[in-house]
Amino acid sequence: MPITQSCENSSSNLSVSTNFGPAAAIDPIPAPEEQGTGIHSSVRHLHPFGIASYIFVLTGGYRTQTRSFAVVGLAAKSLHVFGKPNFACEWVPDSTTSDSPSIFGSARKIWPDWGYGRVYTVVVVHCYFKSSVGENGSGGRLILHAGEKGSATPASKITALVEAPGSYSPSQFLPKYDYLYCGSSLFGDVNPQRLREWIAYHAWLFGPRSHFVLHDAGGARSKGVRSVLEPWVRSGRVTVQDFREQARFDGYYHNQFLVVNDCLFRYKHAANWTFFFDVDEYVHVPGPSTLGSVLNELGQKYSQIIFKQTPMGHNVCIDSNRTNLSRQWGFEKLVFINVQKSVRLDRKYVLRAPLADSAGVHLSENVRGKSLYSRGQISYFHFHNTITEHQENCREFVKVPKNRTSKVWLNKIPYLYDDKLSTLADEVKQFELQTIGPVTL
Repeated sequence: MPITQSCENSSSNLSVSTNFGPAAAIDPIPAPEEQGTGIHSSVRHLHPFGIASYIFVLTGGYRTQTRSFAVVGLAAKSLHVFGKPNFACEWVPDSTTSDSPSIFGSARKIWPDWGYGRVYTVVVVHCYFKSSVGENGSGGRLILHAGEKGSATPASKITALVEAPGSYSPSQFLPKYDYLYCGSSLFGDVNPQRLREWIAYHAWLFGPRSHFVLHDAGGARSKGVRSVLEPWVRSGRVTVQDFREQARFDGYYHNQFLVVNDCLFRYKHAANWTFFFDVDEYVHVPGPSTLGSVLNELGQKYSQIIFKQTPMGHNVCIDSNRTNLSRQWGFEKLVFINVQKSVRLDRKYVLRAPLADSAGVHLSENVRGKSLYSRGQISYFHFHNTITEHQENCREFVKVPKNRTSKVWLNKIPYLYDDKLSTLADEVKQFELQTIGPVTL
């Protein structure tokens, strides 16, 4: 007999959700239990409801060379950890320009998120064909077959990329920029002023042959943030991708790994070097070297350069600098490094994108060639969480020591004075004014 339970005497603390509206249609009533045979008293059925996990959620498909492609997406982590998902690649020539049959290639799957995936994990599928496909400009489609190995259910046939006739060009593999920035998910209540400072500084540092790709995961919703981004977008220096739909799929940290991998392959051949770091982090090259001179030298031996963090005090300022604080930029007034030994130092990186088969948050684990952990040729200052702070940053004040190599203690935390970025503020402000004109927030 089925076991039932009456709710009449249930606890009064039981809450009833009122978030559900009237159903447009009621799901079919589950079939009743059937009489069993032999030793079985009854035949039990399982009745699935709701939305199933997806074996693949397509984000983008990209040609990486004349006979290779990359398909980036999400997939249900449980299916890929406990199941046996299987992928295959097919090139279908455009029927209006060719009567050639489909060509099948091999597929290689990469999980680039280090196991951090939640309900969904990031999957990059590389497709390889024995010879060039579509190189004659005839056009075609890349089909990704996604299924469960050994399953009776037919594999899904996903159109990952469509190349219109005449759209292929060898020039798409030539770099347009010296440097490209692939930004992580931009989310939360972003402070427009802090974002303004970050863009102006890095546009100045990276130079005119650079481009910045930002991914809006909800952080560009305010009028202030849009007013910061619009002039840079109009000038051609910044691209903003609308990635807000990622919220439908529960992945790690606003699908950060998905965003950086999509950017890597979407702009794989766009620049000589591609940077990965966050918008509360400022890349720095100590003089007299320049970013170009350092990368030109290191690039002769290395495909990836990983640089270390300098953690800045996010609320510690100079005691004698209490006037006009609101008019000073964040990196102009936050000039103390947190040198506490227990602070975990993260790293970020720059790489030759054509040599990378996936991207990570702190480094790529799938890059051809050597990687270098920089010994100071490049580093970054990290102003942790200041990008979403709207109150005045300066809330603690200390004096600059006469000996600038001496530590300053505050609340049992040691700091070192460092004004390397602060001394650049006036030059960066002048650059911003000359490049996009006055900014009003």
